[in-house]
Amino acid sequence: MPKVAVIIVNYNGERYLPALFGSIFKYPSKVDFKLFFIDNSSQDDSVKFVQSCYPQAEVLKQEENLGFAAGNNVGLRLALEQGFDYAMLLNQDTRVTEGYLDLLVKAMEQDESIAAVQPKLLMFPRTDLINSLGNKIHYLGFGYTYGYLKPNDDSLVFSKEINYCSGAACLIRISALKISGLFQENFFMYHEDLDLGWRFKLMGYKNIIEPSAVVYHQYEFSRSIKKYYFMERNRFLVMLQNYHFLTLFLILPALVIMELAVFLFSFKNGWWREKLKIYGYFFYRKHWQMIFKNRNKTQALRKLTDRKTVSDFSGLIEHQEVSNILLDKIANPIFNLYWRIVKQIIICYWRIVKQIIIW
Repeated sequence: MPKVAVIIVNYNGERYLPALFGSIFKYPSKVDFKLFFIDNSSQDDSVKFVQSCYPQAEVLKQEENLGFAAGNNVGLRLALEQGFDYAMLLNQDTRVTEGYLDLLVKAMEQDESIAAVQPKLLMFPRTDLINSLGNKIHYLGFGYTYGYLKPNDDSLVFSKEINYCSGAACLIRISALKISGLFQENFFMYHEDLDLGWRFKLMGYKNIIEPSAVVYHQYEFSRSIKKYYFMERNRFLVMLQNYHFLTLFLILPALVIMELAVFLFSFKNGWWREKLKIYGYFFYRKHWQMIFKNRNKTQALRKLTDRKTVSDFSGLIEHQEVSNILLDKIANPIFNLYWRIVKQIIICYWRIVKQIIIW
């Protein structure tokens, strides 16, 4: 029987926990699972609730808020040490449905080349709407959910293979994780799931969606200014560490133009100070040392060239929360056209470009 570590990272999430824990232990499961509850120094009664109502869960209290990446790594390390076959990540604001874990494990067991599988994520309480049918990687480092706020319809799933799985609900193969390494803790939050999914692709593994497994997500789009710092900084870290340097060279013109546009957007929406802090981050030598160290580790994992790994990356940003006429009518068509050209160069003329640059 497969052993699964169910990992929940919590930060002041007491209001969500009765529904989440109630759903997890409501249904019988065909797999052997153990629940690890990592509390990121919450100020509410989250720990008290879990300890009193669900003593079968192992509570791991942290002295400070480690963030999403390092918080999940606490549980993932235990999964590695204790010989689990899989790790199931669940956000504190999710709730599961009957058989979700059995279906995800079944998908994994059928294909050893799958490193991560995501259930269909539906909004809550609007369970007729999609939260995520898998996540997409934009070639300039942005990540977004596919199918967001569209009516729940499995016909939207054109392919089970996706760019990466949402960290809100994701089953990970431990044997693949042993090779790839854990989440990068310096990310703190945002893009750590994108980075891990990209690493899996570089290693030749697949990330897939299993729409028969359903998890509800009480998702709310955060407009916190602080989040923009991590989202913007981390997308640069992901690109610098995961792309082949030739791909970075090819996308550089689009990256510069997009950066000007994003800075204007940040100024208009009041988070330009966070944007300046991001530029400041890259002025420190120690940060570049860490970037090159992580890049070397990532590139050492590579079994596939960018011809294979980036062919399904998107040139469009499709997310209703950030949609506007400038994005839809101007930015998306221009940047998508550029990406289509660059992809053809990468796919068809990669060897020629490589020879020219080396020469």
